[in-house]
Amino acid sequence: MELFPYANIIVGILLFVVGGVLHWIGQVVSVINWEFARKIGIREKNTLPEYEVYERGMATAEALIGWVYIIASVGLTYNISWAQTLAWFPGSILVYHSLSYWFWIGNQNKSGNSTTSNRFRIIWFLVNFVTGVMCILIAL
Repeated sequence: MELFPYANIIVGILLFVVGGVLHWIGQVVSVINWEFARKIGIREKNTLPEYEVYERGMATAEALIGWVYIIASVGLTYNISWAQTLAWFPGSILVYHSLSYWFWIGNQNKSGNSTTSNRFRIIWFLVNFVTGVMCILIAL
């Protein structure tokens, strides 16, 4: 089943940009040099120490699994059959990430420790959610 013409290429490119570049490379930079990541805007500057432990753990986890985004995106772009099955993994991770990010920032806002604008929260949620859902739909 094809979602729409050239869906595999569009989802592959979207996955490469959102998953490969924005997530994986961003998290690898964060793991290697947290202060540099703050300086260039990848990490929030005013994160409370008790939140930073979680943030560092998530950065490490995503840096370890993020290579799957690249492999799946290349496979989808070239319409390789196994890539559709592999797309389940980044799709699930990105849907999870979008939802957890939405609630994570919401909880920070409720506690008065907001580090992210509501506009960015909405955009980041939608970009991750849409990419994840499209990956899952490709995998069906």
